[in-house]
Amino acid sequence: MQRKINMLLLFFALIGGAVAFLIGEWLLGRWLTDLPSIVLVGIYFAVVALGIGVGCLIAEIISPRLNGASWKQRYLGLSWKLLPLTLVLAFGVGAVTEFVYELNFGGIRPIKDVVMVIDDSGSMNQSDPDNRRYSAAQSLVMRMDKDNQVAVLTFNGEVSIAQPLTSLSNSKNREKVSAAILNLKTTDGGTNISGALHEALNVINSDSRSDRGSMVILLSDGFSQMDTARELQDFVDRGIAVNTIGLGIEDPSGPALLQEIARVTGGQYYDVTDAGRLGDVFQQIYDRLGDRTLLTERSDATENSPYYAVVRILSLLLIGTALGLGLGIVFDNRHLAKSFGIGGAASGLLAGLILEYGLSGHTFSDALIRLLAVLVLAAIIGVFTGVIPVGEGRLTRRGTRTPAAVTTSDSFERPRRNRGSKGF
Repeated sequence: MQRKINMLLLFFALIGGAVAFLIGEWLLGRWLTDLPSIVLVGIYFAVVALGIGVGCLIAEIISPRLNGASWKQRYLGLSWKLLPLTLVLAFGVGAVTEFVYELNFGGIRPIKDVVMVIDDSGSMNQSDPDNRRYSAAQSLVMRMDKDNQVAVLTFNGEVSIAQPLTSLSNSKNREKVSAAILNLKTTDGGTNISGALHEALNVINSDSRSDRGSMVILLSDGFSQMDTARELQDFVDRGIAVNTIGLGIEDPSGPALLQEIARVTGGQYYDVTDAGRLGDVFQQIYDRLGDRTLLTERSDATENSPYYAVVRILSLLLIGTALGLGLGIVFDNRHLAKSFGIGGAASGLLAGLILEYGLSGHTFSDALIRLLAVLVLAAIIGVFTGVIPVGEGRLTRRGTRTPAAVTTSDSFERPRRNRGSKGF
């Protein structure tokens, strides 16, 4: 039993982790909105386990410093056969922890219903002469998930329901909502924000399913009198956030009201001076509803939840432990399984902290954070044999001796018997 480090194994583990990261990022970019996140996260960590496992295995084949030459001579074929078990173990733990991470506790409901409330008063002829707000809303509808419902309201002095709450589960409904938005036109009249929010709440209440969360996107370029404390209380009680967009507002009282509406209801305010940016702003608001996964930023009601922070960190600890134990199984060595397993727990804890406090919602920086987490998993597991001593200790047992062992024993005993007979 010795503390030792195979630097070649560390190097190959890092290479394998980097390759796995590239494959995993392709999976996230291609399937994040199409595959169930429980399955996708499980596959992601299975790929990581495969990359690191193959890297470690190749390194020990070249230089069997940790597992010994006898493993390479007698058990290498078994190690290749055991490699798929590491993938299954990583996939299983990743999928289960993702399932737990997605559970909603404390009355939290996933936001699936979006009500867009769009100002079409006469002043919009100056702030949005090309009606970019309608095309931005239509583009968002075309990109929404199939399990979303959307409603569209317009307002000036009065409020109109352009499209009631409609499921986007099929293309026919999606096209229907899209057409309703593109048929909208700027009208005359004032800006009745209070009435618009009241009607938006009525639309939300029309849905009898209590398990669905709702959100409002309110766009305006004006101001109206409103008792925010009283009129927004129902939104606060129901946990319905109102995200507000101020478009080219010159009167400072307008942004002040929209900021107050967002603050009171838990939404965010977006100040837009160029109507051409509305598409990006609509998409940014929608992205904050994103599905909660271990690999991406939390952007829903649990964004600042310490509970979900702890769940993510502990989940990565379990995934790292599973990865380390899987490597020990591949090498058919109980001492390596112990060392890699403890190292995997330590690396998983650190990787969880990196993901929890590093993910920001920006595509490029989040990819770098995930790369760092994967490399930390590979590196700490690879060097932890310098902390926990290892030696040869098979997990499997063979019931009979090999011919080589019998021959060696016989050749050792026979000369002793011959020498004894000569002595007589």
